[in-house]
Amino acid sequence: MTYVVIGLGKFGFHVAQGLAQQGETVIAIDNDEEKIRNINEFVQDAIMLDSTDPKALREAGIADAEVAIVSIGEHLESSILTIMALKEVGIETIIAKAITQVHGQILSKLGAAKVIYPEMESAKKLVKKMVTNMNYETIDLSITMKIAKMTVPDFWVGTSILSSSFEKDYEVKPIAYKHQGEWHTSFEKDDILEKGDLLVVLGNSNHVAALSKKV
Repeated sequence: MTYVVIGLGKFGFHVAQGLAQQGETVIAIDNDEEKIRNINEFVQDAIMLDSTDPKALREAGIADAEVAIVSIGEHLESSILTIMALKEVGIETIIAKAITQVHGQILSKLGAAKVIYPEMESAKKLVKKMVTNMNYETIDLSITMKIAKMTVPDFWVGTSILSSSFEKDYEVKPIAYKHQGEWHTSFEKDDILEKGDLLVVLGNSNHVAALSKKV
């Protein structure tokens, strides 16, 4: 597969770089020389041209690509004209970035097979994460194991860090805790968790997920 990525802002740059890292053939296009220089080392070809010009696209060999990703959502007119130019040179599959719903509807009607809203999706994910739990973070160690960092929940306040209740009740193992600004990774029996401490536990992904619903 050959992908054409048009528009090398933050989103377009990372899309082009990511596809190239997956072993795909990527042609990156922008009308900014500096952006072309920045992406050049990552992709097969980086070309500075006007993506709204069908002739320029043909001369650059863009017509041979299977998929075009248009990442110039901030400029409504340019994204519209670029999609029209891509359709004219024969690109069948076009994925386009849009900023608003109206913008997206216009791009769809012009022939974009899929419209994406990166800013909206990022905002939704951030809000969901914040609302779901402000005090619970996880890190995947593998497909089956996770680490969770949390503010010590009320039901563990006053509990010894070496208590068997962690594994008995939740099947997780404490591996570190932070008390009065200092992290501890080796424990004594009289190390008691207090309100406001941070706790890090290790466990099976399912058990860590179940714990998140209790915290």
